[in-house]
Amino acid sequence: MATPWRVIDLIEWAEAYFEKKSFEKPRTEIEWLLCSLLDCERLDLYLRYDEPLSKSQLETLRDWVKRRLTKEPLQYITGACEFYGREFIITSDVLIPRPETERLIDIALARLKTVKSPKILDIGTGSGCIAITMAIERPDAKVVGVDNSIRALKIAERNSTHLKVTGYSFIEMNILKSTPKGMFDLLISNPPYISKKEIPELMKDVIGFEPESALTDYSDGLTFYKRFSEIAPKIVHNNSLLILEVGLKEHPQKVYDIFFNQGYTSIELIQDYNGDDRVMVVQL
Repeated sequence: MATPWRVIDLIEWAEAYFEKKSFEKPRTEIEWLLCSLLDCERLDLYLRYDEPLSKSQLETLRDWVKRRLTKEPLQYITGACEFYGREFIITSDVLIPRPETERLIDIALARLKTVKSPKILDIGTGSGCIAITMAIERPDAKVVGVDNSIRALKIAERNSTHLKVTGYSFIEMNILKSTPKGMFDLLISNPPYISKKEIPELMKDVIGFEPESALTDYSDGLTFYKRFSEIAPKIVHNNSLLILEVGLKEHPQKVYDIFFNQGYTSIELIQDYNGDDRVMVVQL
């Protein structure tokens, strides 16, 4: 009778295997997969180190490891990703939420503290991670998520059900061609900001798997910010806010210049937790 594969056996085997395949953090790879497979936290793996896996669990894990060797992101393999302390359903129809984007939530919550029952517009809602998080953190808010991808909106809807969220609605819309109805207290967005020329420089696990239209505007990476600067006075209340994620290097300054040249006077660049200017706050 074959010796069963225990949790610790799999960690040791996979760490060596991923290291041989030149993965940067080989142990983290297998820990992520096992945590998802066993529905547990990282620490639990080591408390359950002697636990044998079933045949079906081993088959699933074997399939996941094969997929990871192609550089498919772990989040797509396991179908989930944590954002702001909550688990979101993730598929290749949506961008993978990044920790950096949580900074938008922190800033938005702080700036909206004194606003009662705020109306919030999330443009390019994707998985719904920003809008749903805002709806949970501010139960009195009315949050609208806009996206031009029906498939993305279906994932957002699944996440709102999964997280039992109310006060959140979805609209299919191409923001570059249409303008949402109503007035809002906050326009928040992590739009496609990678320029066309930067696409070939992206890591294989990004460009090979994540939806390209959520990454780039197929132009200079500034298209959406120009559009926001044009439509904001029509959809955002006076003295209210735009909170936008921006890119790296010279990108934040270029976005700043767009709003400044459009006549906006209250523009602020805020650093993320890595010390990079990644969030722009514009007050009307």
